[in-house]
Amino acid sequence: MPAGGFTAVPAGGVEFEAKITPIVIISCIMAATGGLMFGYDVGVSGGVTSMPDFLKKFFPTVYNKTQDPTINSNYCKYDNQGLQLFTSSLYLAGLIATFFASYTTRKLGRRPTMLIAGMFFIIGVVLNSAAQDLAMLIIGRILLGCGVGFANQAVPLFLSEIAPTRIRGGLNILFQLNVTIGILFANLVNYGTAKIKGGWGWRLSLGLAGIPAFLLTFGSLLVSETPNSLIERGRLEEGKSVLKKIRGTDNIEPEFLELVEASRVAKEVKHPFRNLMRRRNRPQLVIAVALQIFQQCTGINAIMFYAPVLFDTVGFGNDASLYSAVITGAVNVISTVVSIYSVDKIGRRMLLLEAGIQMFVSQVIIAVILGINVTDHSDNIHRGFAVLVVIMVCTFVSAFAWSWGPLGWLIPSETFPLETRSAGQSVTVCINLLFTFVIAQAFLSMLCHFKYGIFLFFSGWVFIMSFFVFFLVPETKNIPIEEMTERVWKQHWFWKRFMDDNEEGAFEISVHKPQKNGHANGFDPVTQL
Repeated sequence: MPAGGFTAVPAGGVEFEAKITPIVIISCIMAATGGLMFGYDVGVSGGVTSMPDFLKKFFPTVYNKTQDPTINSNYCKYDNQGLQLFTSSLYLAGLIATFFASYTTRKLGRRPTMLIAGMFFIIGVVLNSAAQDLAMLIIGRILLGCGVGFANQAVPLFLSEIAPTRIRGGLNILFQLNVTIGILFANLVNYGTAKIKGGWGWRLSLGLAGIPAFLLTFGSLLVSETPNSLIERGRLEEGKSVLKKIRGTDNIEPEFLELVEASRVAKEVKHPFRNLMRRRNRPQLVIAVALQIFQQCTGINAIMFYAPVLFDTVGFGNDASLYSAVITGAVNVISTVVSIYSVDKIGRRMLLLEAGIQMFVSQVIIAVILGINVTDHSDNIHRGFAVLVVIMVCTFVSAFAWSWGPLGWLIPSETFPLETRSAGQSVTVCINLLFTFVIAQAFLSMLCHFKYGIFLFFSGWVFIMSFFVFFLVPETKNIPIEEMTERVWKQHWFWKRFMDDNEEGAFEISVHKPQKNGHANGFDPVTQL
């Protein structure tokens, strides 16, 4: 039963017949390349901003600081608002693009929105790799940010809607897996290009983002639109045909009728963003917003953005710092694969709670090591302590990669009902990018002022978010998206109070199984801003 207050499924929540077809696997892999592009952008910026040739051309003030240790402390030598803007401008642009992406996702579909994202990525890559001045560099990053906004809006919805219920979690995490692969790929590229003589290595690092950009664009041309989106826009027969194809069976009538009924109800919602604020939609909204805020407050993006800079700061040296960043990137990928295997077996809550303990302990240990061994002007950290820092960072990254990383996107994408799904996903992406921007813009300044205490700052947030999960985040594994209200929200000790069907002003739909004819004719696009 969907979270919009209606049901269109057989009593008892029977799972619809569906095979794991090659077309589903291929479509999900192609769509998830949006995560590859996002991850590469996250990973490449930290490595490029630690390259002397890049700093000399675009940020000479920072370059002078890094060359003269008497100018400033280790913790503050990269503290520069312009340098932080290079990284964070992508996320601010993505934040704004999300609002337009919400419209295109509903009106044009998930597939065209992914295609638009790919085009933004390609143009942004060209400008970045050919940049002659800071303005051209920032404009390229802004266009990449527009691509991130469109991709992060459409891809999680596409994956959730095309996947069979029993493997929805695993396939959805393909997006996050590609993010981690993109980060690792960027770290490997940075490690290689940093050794290039002649001052153009950074251009190659930024230019190779064209590979995932092309894959996303090409993939968007190959995949099918989701049945949900086709039915939502009134293309019922086409939606039924695609549903048969992706489910690998002709027995799709029950699921098709549920989708039609969900779309009929969604059609009555003229203002999805306003409806999102209704009392009965508050649990999904609160959890989606909280997960995005908490995901950034783990400190993961601070570490992944600036891993080379961070390791260089604690005395590893430029080469060693890039090497350490590659190690953390590899751990990130491997741990995300663990999540794909375990999320539909162990469940969402257990992964989040276990990871909270692991992240908290590792960050406290990092803070203690840095507090004892790294002073403002220390030239080197003892080798044993340096290795321990890398191990603890890897421990932290692994915990994040099988929990808050993928689940921060998965849980919101599977809990919003169809009538508010695009709006809900838009808010989710918007909040995520807003706090990503804030952390990216502030981290190097925070590192300068907090020093080792920055890890205690983030560990405090990990403690808070673990309590939030324990008390307020319900388990959603193996529950069809359209049955969340009855089987999740109405059963939860706290959120059930928001599920009052008699809420004043809320649209009320009688609970029934839809008929084959009756409401399928003349179906129009369902929602408007």
